[in-house]
Amino acid sequence: MTLQPENWEKPQNILVILAHPDDPEFFCGATLARWTADGHTVSYQLLCCGDKGWNPKSPAGLTSDELCGLRRAEQTNAGRVLGIKEIHFLDYQDGLLVPDLNLRKEIVRIIRKFKPDILVTCDPQNLFATYGLNHPDHRAAGQAVLDAVFPAAGNLFYYPDLLVEGYEPHSVKEVWVSLTNQPDVTLEVTEYWETKIKAVLQHTTQVQDETELVKRLRSRRTPDSSDENPRYVEKFKRINYS
Repeated sequence: MTLQPENWEKPQNILVILAHPDDPEFFCGATLARWTADGHTVSYQLLCCGDKGWNPKSPAGLTSDELCGLRRAEQTNAGRVLGIKEIHFLDYQDGLLVPDLNLRKEIVRIIRKFKPDILVTCDPQNLFATYGLNHPDHRAAGQAVLDAVFPAAGNLFYYPDLLVEGYEPHSVKEVWVSLTNQPDVTLEVTEYWETKIKAVLQHTTQVQDETELVKRLRSRRTPDSSDENPRYVEKFKRINYS
């Protein structure tokens, strides 16, 4: 796996489509920081609003609608840390995301609207994660996004009503699949790891023990590095359509 694989000759329009607030930062925040620092434009489209992302240290008496609002604000703060241009939400309820035809059409509309060169999502085949079972919303998001990318988003004969709305077909050049057990790209992100941590910590409703979380994130150094001289990477499955 190469550590400097992008080989992009000009600034790219990059769209991240994931399920929840905090997913971009946890899954690939250092990479996103690297890309914005390199002059690429990165925007988010999050499918859920985070209304069930509760932990025992969440404020007492919080309603799901209030939690949704808090998590939107946290995501805005985290995006600011990483240099994200725009953040949009579809506001599906957490835990109810299904990769059906309605969601696929919504994502086709989004792709045709923002016309990304590069699209980032997550792996729908990843059932297990380091913390146990992977969240079903993560898998549903990845499946819906990949199904929208091909064959629908760039095909004139899919969703002709979107043409009436003004959304012309658009084909992305590459898809970068995060949170995957089948990576074929490794990005060197040591320089941006602390930025990732800072962005993750903006999601205060999701952090039970800040000290422990920082310790865990810093422990994810590569096996060939040390605590004194750590090196960090983020891995992806890269699908090239260009």
